Amino acid sequence: MKRKRDQLQTDSKWEIALEYVNVLIGSAIIGLAFNVFLLPNQIASGGVSGISTILHSVLGWEPAFVQWSFNIPLFIAGVVLLGKQFGVKTLVGTIFLPMFVLFTKNIHPWTHDALLGALFGGIGVGLGLGIVFRGRASTGGTDLAAQIINKYTGFTLGTCVILIDGLIVISAAIVFSIEKGLYALIALYVTSKTIDLVQVGFNRSKTAMIITNKQEEIREGILNKIDRGVTKLSAYGGFTDHERPVLMCVVDQTEFTKLKQLVKALDPSAFVVVMDAAEVLGEGFKRA
Repeated sequence: MKRKRDQLQTDSKWEIALEYVNVLIGSAIIGLAFNVFLLPNQIASGGVSGISTILHSVLGWEPAFVQWSFNIPLFIAGVVLLGKQFGVKTLVGTIFLPMFVLFTKNIHPWTHDALLGALFGGIGVGLGLGIVFRGRASTGGTDLAAQIINKYTGFTLGTCVILIDGLIVISAAIVFSIEKGLYALIALYVTSKTIDLVQVGFNRSKTAMIITNKQEEIREGILNKIDRGVTKLSAYGGFTDHERPVLMCVVDQTEFTKLKQLVKALDPSAFVVVMDAAEVLGEGFKRA
């Protein structure tokens, strides 16, 4: 029993260490993407980094110092107003992201094409943020400001984030040009999609809901020929009010065609609804 407890404690320590490594790696990637793609092309795609891009171009202020001057007070305000749920890892991200921006500031820009800067800068920032989020932390900044506004105004968190990032993008359009503001929107969109990709991965699964008169044949086919589990859900037809159980099955993208062919062969009149499953945790899929 003691050995098992010690093993759990050791595993927990490794997991915590890995989370801190994720925060540092993610912050380093964001800092690099900022300096080689976003800053040299004047792309202020929201967040404190966007504010620092604008202030660097207008006033010549060092982006890393601008980010520290916003991030640290926002972190303190978040702890005071929202509680201590942010933790040490978020403080690490808050401090180390501007540090990596400072360390990589002398790296030569990788492109002076604004569109390429927006696309690859968005990918780099999204990749870094996704890794930080997998470390169960954040880099602070305007995310904390959005949570504070959410608490005291009643606006949804999504609305608060959009309002803050929208104001920054509009400011970029005024300070630089409308074209640069549009590039900033592209970078913001690419960042959000890249974060989603890092969070859920490339392996999309499909959820199939099957209504059929040949439940047993299809159930056995899924179990034996596709080697996937199937769940029978209790349901009633809305028109007939007769019991019509629904078979639910989750398959990999590569197995979906096989499932369709199986259902069509056993019951051509079956009613099938197919939905994307962004992430599936459990036996046969990714572990939690």
